[in-house]
Amino acid sequence: MARFVIVPQWQGSPSSRAMSFIDGAEAIAGDLPRSACTRVRVPLEAGEPLDTGVLRASSLLRTQDAIRSALADVPSPAIVVGGDCAVSVAAIGHALEQGPEPILDPGVAAGPSEPEPMAVVWFDAHGDLHTPTTSPTRAFAGMALRAVLGEGAPGLALPRGAVAARDVVLAGVRMLDPEEDELLARSAITTLAPADLSRPEALADAVAATGARRVYIHVDLDVIDPAHITGVSSPEPFGVEPTALVAAIAAVRSRYPLAGATIAGFTPRSAGAAVEDMGTILRIIGALA
Repeated sequence: MARFVIVPQWQGSPSSRAMSFIDGAEAIAGDLPRSACTRVRVPLEAGEPLDTGVLRASSLLRTQDAIRSALADVPSPAIVVGGDCAVSVAAIGHALEQGPEPILDPGVAAGPSEPEPMAVVWFDAHGDLHTPTTSPTRAFAGMALRAVLGEGAPGLALPRGAVAARDVVLAGVRMLDPEEDELLARSAITTLAPADLSRPEALADAVAATGARRVYIHVDLDVIDPAHITGVSSPEPFGVEPTALVAAIAAVRSRYPLAGATIAGFTPRSAGAAVEDMGTILRIIGALA
């Protein structure tokens, strides 16, 4: 059975509807087996920047610690249910540290378990590639992928070099700030536009090009075309069709073991609106699990 870590974090979002991330995480959790869910307690307060240049950094740091603790107590791979996109940073950090299954043959000496190379697939309409010095909002969700690459506020970003740019596939992106555009132009990050994902094997081929042996998949629901989902705070037109998204994930899962996954970015305006989107969300979870 898949295991889920529920993280209703809102402090990383720049949206005026940031508190809706709590409702979104709880709505998804309500459709999952209760016995398969571990809940992370997110601070109630907004938090302070702590001279990091990141809004609400104190609460974000506490939640990162709580995510790591929760993931240490559940079998891998787990699916993290956010909350804003920043929940993936600590989750990816945890996945990087997990080695392959130990050898169980008593006649074979078990040596140290070394983690296998891991690719990061980041489904998102946006780049999430800012740092505190370039971000127009100072919200950590817009810095999350850059933090995975080890760049950004100390304590919030992963160690530099833990994930290389060549190991990242940014899929479904279609709205970039100029600074993010410039970064991608000189970066080894692979980008796939929504149209590229009409061929299911395109994503799996991009992962193969990294040389990875396993994959972490992050899904911000705003990667989906807004004609097919209403509960996102920053919808962008010309997105990915849900069928294409599910097929792309399935193609990757057929070729690579999952190191972990995230579903993020669900901000329903009401309980009724959440129900309308849950069919699509559960299809994505099914493809991941």
